[in-house]
Amino acid sequence: MWEIKTQSLRKQNLLTLHQGGDTFTQLGGLETLKDFCRRALQPGRSVKARGALLLSPPGCGKSAFCRALGNEVGRPVLSLDIGRLMGSLVGETERNVRQALQIAEAMAPSILFVDELEKGLSGVNGSGDSGVSTRLFGSLLTWLAEHDSDVFFIGTANDIRRLPPEFTRAERLDGVFFVDLPTAEQRLSIWSLYRRMYDIGATQPIPPDEGWTGAEIKSCCRLSALLEISLTEAARNVVPVSITSAEAIEQLRDWASGRCLSADQVGVYQKPKVAAARRKIMASAN
Repeated sequence: MWEIKTQSLRKQNLLTLHQGGDTFTQLGGLETLKDFCRRALQPGRSVKARGALLLSPPGCGKSAFCRALGNEVGRPVLSLDIGRLMGSLVGETERNVRQALQIAEAMAPSILFVDELEKGLSGVNGSGDSGVSTRLFGSLLTWLAEHDSDVFFIGTANDIRRLPPEFTRAERLDGVFFVDLPTAEQRLSIWSLYRRMYDIGATQPIPPDEGWTGAEIKSCCRLSALLEISLTEAARNVVPVSITSAEAIEQLRDWASGRCLSADQVGVYQKPKVAAARRKIMASAN
């Protein structure tokens, strides 16, 4: 059955069916987000879940979460690349949008996953594409608000400022979650996961990892196995995004604080006081 569905999707070339063994056990943290989605997507509910938007710095596990969600709730994950919807002929883009959404509804109950939404919708309100991006965005907004099919939409974004504000209006999505950099406890869990994956001995010391993302921990473990060097040596080849994009991450945290739900704790996300205190110390030192 999976093969038949995959072949059908390949003919349309608008959606990709994700097939993999990813599960939540391979993701450290995000406990509140995991519980929210499990409960929202329980079979037999009379009220249909609409979807969620995941906002975070790069490398914090948003895309991995979306791929694992399908296996956790027993739904196919359909990946939508907005760039594939763009057509060269008049009306072609709008037709592709409608067709892609119809396919997702035909495969319901399903999950419709759009990665890096802000990049795909970057042309909204611009004039460079004769309004094609704006019409595409309008079609997606209308569908999010009005569809009654059992399709759970889940999108990710790294820069909320590039995402049109209409997207996060109530009743289009069930929640907007902020996925922060992993805590020390979560990083330990992630190290344990990738040590096992790359067969790295538990006796090897963990290098200093303050501010590291899950992707950077994985990269360190992979380089250690690839180059047959210690984790400490491999860490010299990793420059965390918390350093290369420190200002952007702080701005993202400032925006999310009080506006987004926390992916790790029940309730609204609040910017860590430690980060705020560190910023004040750095400012006074300068």
